[in-house]
Amino acid sequence: MSRYTELVGRLQQGETVIYREFGNSMLPKLKSRVLVTISPCTLEECKVGDIVLAKVRGAHYLHYVKALSNQGAQIGNANGHINGWTRNVYGKLVSYENPT
Repeated sequence: MSRYTELVGRLQQGETVIYREFGNSMLPKLKSRVLVTISPCTLEECKVGDIVLAKVRGAHYLHYVKALSNQGAQIGNANGHINGWTRNVYGKLVSYENPT
């Protein structure tokens, strides 16, 4: 079971989660090992520019909503990479604390 399985379950139960995210695909905004707070969110509550926890083609990402359409949300990172379209949005970034 991935660490995201537990996080998604908690978000789906209405709980806000705090965890440490790893990776550099969201630089310069989010550094690797950033402490993030994610609140539950549905696809219908998303706006372009939000950073959301979403599942695209079997992988979980904490990435930007790049576009919205009847296909769902288009998810991509801060470097121009597009991961794809999804309807599986679980939470929205509400705060973060980058490591120093």
